[in-house]
Amino acid sequence: MKKTILVFGLLILGLLLLFQLSKYAILSGDLESEYAIAIIAVVFFFVGIYLNKKSLHKNNTDTKEVNQKRIKELEISEREYEVLIGISEGLSNKEIGEKLFISESTIKTHVSNLLVKLNAKRRTQAIQIAKQEHII
Repeated sequence: MKKTILVFGLLILGLLLLFQLSKYAILSGDLESEYAIAIIAVVFFFVGIYLNKKSLHKNNTDTKEVNQKRIKELEISEREYEVLIGISEGLSNKEIGEKLFISESTIKTHVSNLLVKLNAKRRTQAIQIAKQEHII
């Protein structure tokens, strides 16, 4: 966290210095305003590329293997597992049904079966338990 704050602080400082230098160069007559704007645009372009690579394309090294043995112990069917994955993605029953090509009432049945098998009262609690059990 501290490293991120430091990097962003340095980026902001560098951009402010760029603006001040370009302002000075324009006022002194050494640089045309169009060139200053072009230079600033190029700098922002490369800063955008840098931020994109750093923030959006992080490798997820925290992947854990799914405990297939525990899924079998809980007697969760393949379809119920697919519904559980849909719930973990934040999808509604209707969206899960559209994704899996089954009716919303069937999804409701699978969700209630999952809640019983995971001993949960709510969908969010079921996801929490599934993560603790390394099911998802």
